[in-house]
Amino acid sequence: MASILDEYEDSLHRSVSVQQSRASVGIPHSGYVNARLEKETPIFNKQRIDFAPPEKINSLVVSSNQLCMSLGKDTLLRIDLGKPDEPNQVELGRKDEAKVYKMFLDHTGSHLLIALNTSECLYLNRSVQKVRALSRWKGHLIESVGWNKFLGSETNTGPILVGTSQGQIYEAEICVSEGSLFSTNPDQYFRQVYTLEEESGPAPVCCLEIERGMEGKFFIIATTRKRLFQFVGKVPEGTEQQGFSSIFAVHADHLPSFREFPANLGFSEIAFYTPKLRSNPRSFAWMMGNGVLYGTLDYSRPDSILSDERVWVYPPDIDITVNKPISIVLTQFHFLLLLPDRVKAVCTLNGQVVFQDLFLEKFGLLTRMIKDPTVQQIWIHTEKVVFRYHVQRESRDVWKMYMNMNKFDLAKEYCKDRPECLDIVLAKEAEHCFQNKRYLDSAKCYALTQNYFEEIALKFIEAKQEEALMEFLIKKLSNLKPSEKTQTTLLTTWLTELYLNWLGILQGDPSQRNLYLDTREKFRTFLSSPKNKDCLFNNRASIYELLASHGDTEHMVYFAVIMQDYERVVAHHCQHDEYDEALNVLSRHRDEKLFYKFSPVLIQHIPKKVVDAWISMGSRLDARNLIPALVNYSQSASTQQINEAIRYMEFCVYQLEETQQAIHNYLLSLYALCRPDSLLSYLEQAGTNPNRIHYDLKYALRLCAEHGHHRACVHIYKVMELYEEAVDLALQVDVDLAKSCADLPEDDEELRKKLWLKIARHVVQEEKDVKKAMACLSSCALLKIEDVLPFFPDFVTIDHFKEAICNSLEDYNKHIEELKREMEEATQSAKRIREDIQEMRNKYGSVEPQEKCAACDFPLLNRPFYLFLCGHMFHYDCLLQAVFPNLPAYKQAKLEDLQKKLAATSQPSKSHHRPKDADTISLGKGQQSREQIKADIDDIVAAECVYCGELMIRSIDKPFIDPQKYEEEMQSWL
Repeated sequence: MASILDEYEDSLHRSVSVQQSRASVGIPHSGYVNARLEKETPIFNKQRIDFAPPEKINSLVVSSNQLCMSLGKDTLLRIDLGKPDEPNQVELGRKDEAKVYKMFLDHTGSHLLIALNTSECLYLNRSVQKVRALSRWKGHLIESVGWNKFLGSETNTGPILVGTSQGQIYEAEICVSEGSLFSTNPDQYFRQVYTLEEESGPAPVCCLEIERGMEGKFFIIATTRKRLFQFVGKVPEGTEQQGFSSIFAVHADHLPSFREFPANLGFSEIAFYTPKLRSNPRSFAWMMGNGVLYGTLDYSRPDSILSDERVWVYPPDIDITVNKPISIVLTQFHFLLLLPDRVKAVCTLNGQVVFQDLFLEKFGLLTRMIKDPTVQQIWIHTEKVVFRYHVQRESRDVWKMYMNMNKFDLAKEYCKDRPECLDIVLAKEAEHCFQNKRYLDSAKCYALTQNYFEEIALKFIEAKQEEALMEFLIKKLSNLKPSEKTQTTLLTTWLTELYLNWLGILQGDPSQRNLYLDTREKFRTFLSSPKNKDCLFNNRASIYELLASHGDTEHMVYFAVIMQDYERVVAHHCQHDEYDEALNVLSRHRDEKLFYKFSPVLIQHIPKKVVDAWISMGSRLDARNLIPALVNYSQSASTQQINEAIRYMEFCVYQLEETQQAIHNYLLSLYALCRPDSLLSYLEQAGTNPNRIHYDLKYALRLCAEHGHHRACVHIYKVMELYEEAVDLALQVDVDLAKSCADLPEDDEELRKKLWLKIARHVVQEEKDVKKAMACLSSCALLKIEDVLPFFPDFVTIDHFKEAICNSLEDYNKHIEELKREMEEATQSAKRIREDIQEMRNKYGSVEPQEKCAACDFPLLNRPFYLFLCGHMFHYDCLLQAVFPNLPAYKQAKLEDLQKKLAATSQPSKSHHRPKDADTISLGKGQQSREQIKADIDDIVAAECVYCGELMIRSIDKPFIDPQKYEEEMQSWL
């Protein structure tokens, strides 16, 4: 097997050149074809809104699908984008020359602030039609508003921040009254909390943003033309409604932290990206004079939430003196800059311009760009046209950028649904790890790619990274499909060879003990893996060869256990004289076939433990299959060791109640050999019924005769009903035993007498004991003194038999008297019977003229009839009709035959010329025959009353309606 693997590695070197030549002609290294069948939709898809404004558009804001635009001097148009066909027009009601300077719409689309160039501010709620002036705000040109996203509602803004052109930051709150349209003062309060300055003095507050972090901490971001300020502070829980004065008060004596850039656009704008509604922004982009500062927001930082900051410098085609940027919006991976005639999209990952859209001059100069944060749509307008951008699959190429930045985890996250891209990322990550000598990580990544297996394997072989190669093979194996059986077999076998090589190297180095144990555990996990089980089982012969070639008996046994090849495990233990371990394996896995196979070996060395194991297996083992092991063992073992065999056989007979003849015969042979005292008790316990005895009687008789166990032989003779042989053999042992045998044939008095005569002859002739012979006469009633006398010698005097002869004569006299008494009783009985017969002949019954048949209820005397002692009376034909169906078949046939004979005797003779004497003789014979026939018919028909006799009792379980006529009867009732 090792040579096969060596040849395979050589083939890998040869195949790489083939793969390289294939790659040179354009065959991709991936299993995927990266082709686009149709043109992909752009990320930023522009759509012109079908809307022709009656007047020029001054300003446009949108939030939560609510769009508001200022038209001309005095008109405000509100559109619910969910119902675009139902626009709402509101008049500002201004008669002066005031114009709309800026508009601000909160995140819910409910509160609209309209800043006028006359330093006034108007307010419009979504639920009303009338615009109201905010008197406390008068005299301030509003540049920015920081909405409260945490306490605001549809009727109340909660505490908000307002930035002016003079650098002041005010805190205010607007509330719509529930009782009327507005309260007296919709602006609840308007108080200054801070002033922003640059080096030249106060500067306009271009943007304001309020965010809440963890543990009640608030972050307020405010920008001027060149500076970005951050105010950080905590608002005590429950006091949020009181505003943000406490946060600004901390910085009353010193400036807060800020970022400053030298160039100046005359204004600045900051944009945020919020991934989900009602969540905190995750990134920012600040458009200022030098470029765009962008990064992420980290709310866990103590003083500044700006993180990962980078600056995108304006390219040469953007001149801040001629075509300076106007607006900025931020998406997940791009920020979009609005220029007077175009839109540029820059990727925040690499700072590259990925999209540019040029607008035609006929639309006019671009005025403003804004994003609806709830639906992620971007709106752009000129004075007379409105455009909308849909952002579609913005992350489609992000994976490639992260891959080029070596941020492979992020790259895989953004292409997990595109396997062809994921394969490229994994290949790039694998190559990156390989070049940085992170071979294990490289192997894990390579295993997930579609790159050529041979090329990757050779890379690790040439780098002499066996551990990484093993990791690659393991991962590759885990990714194979169940149908790829050839590849699975190859990888499994190769991994086994690599593991064994590696373990062999580590085992010889004491300093690598921990690594050896860890590698051994990994190898065992590999062998016991459920996914590899089928492959290892199908190729177990090859694995056994590999293990044997490395001399790794430990893992050979481990692998055999996994494969449930317990026969190999037990054989291994037996070969190394580890009999206890072998028995433990057998006892643990309880395989009957293995017990049968290895018991002959094990019982020679550990008989008691083996028998204990057999007993624990109970009825799962067939004791007949263990007898050969016991026979071999008992032939060479001592009496004490044979007792173990007897112990198991007794367990089978008495506990398992085995009935197999071979088991009982073997137990008999063991008893006859070593325990003669247990032999007779076993035979007696087995009983004397041959049908319930489980041993072979003939075998048992021969066995007991060979070993001289006469009492056992006598018992067997009795069971076989060979009583003469039993008595003959018993007389050699004990006369009392012979007597017990002689009484056994209870139904055969002749045989019993014969047996007792044998006993008497033995007593008289062999023992010459007259008294004992006389005792035999008293023990058996069948023996008489005259039966025993021939056995005595002639010289015996009559004195010994005087009492016996007298007793015999008395018995004869008693017998004669009994016979006389029985004769007299018989004579009296015969006399009484004759008297009863005569009395029966004289009995009669009277029938009244009005009596009726019990069956048909017609007058009885009209036809022949029967009268029974019970009082029931029947016509002859009615009784015949009732009795006939219930008679047995043979009586029905006999009755029909008698009726035919009776009918034949009633017909007149056809011959008219017979002699007179002949006719007289014939008539006499005919009348006599006719009377006999009628008597026979009466015996059958009138044997008993049909209502009172056994016939009625036998018919109790018969249905009232004949089953064959049931359907006919049922139809007659319908």
